[in-house]
Amino acid sequence: MVAILATVFAALAALLHVYIFVMESVQWTQPRVWRRFGVADQATADATKPMAYNQGFYNLFLAVGVVIGLVLFWAGGPDTVADVAGRTLVLFSLGSMVGAALVLTTTGSKYLRAALIQGTLPLVGFVLFLFA
Repeated sequence: MVAILATVFAALAALLHVYIFVMESVQWTQPRVWRRFGVADQATADATKPMAYNQGFYNLFLAVGVVIGLVLFWAGGPDTVADVAGRTLVLFSLGSMVGAALVLTTTGSKYLRAALIQGTLPLVGFVLFLFA
């Protein structure tokens, strides 16, 4: 049961990070997106587009790490190479997501809500995976 809950939270964290990827790397210059990230105007969104594009791919790669880890985790039996590799990859990817959320909190109190959104699902998934 814990493994199923851990998988659900990990998968939701991955989906959230794919969504963040889409916003940062694909939709960044749309006003509804750059406003969501606190960007002041279209000119600033245009100027920061390369940075956002790059940052979005970081989020995508973390999500891919979680997905590959989940596949390996469920493909292998207990204590197999696939199981250990899957757990390791999921924990590393989720831990990196939590770490990024913690770093976001150091950039100012106006980013606390975003950090909580970005970090809560991976934190819960990480803790549950420790007991899965």
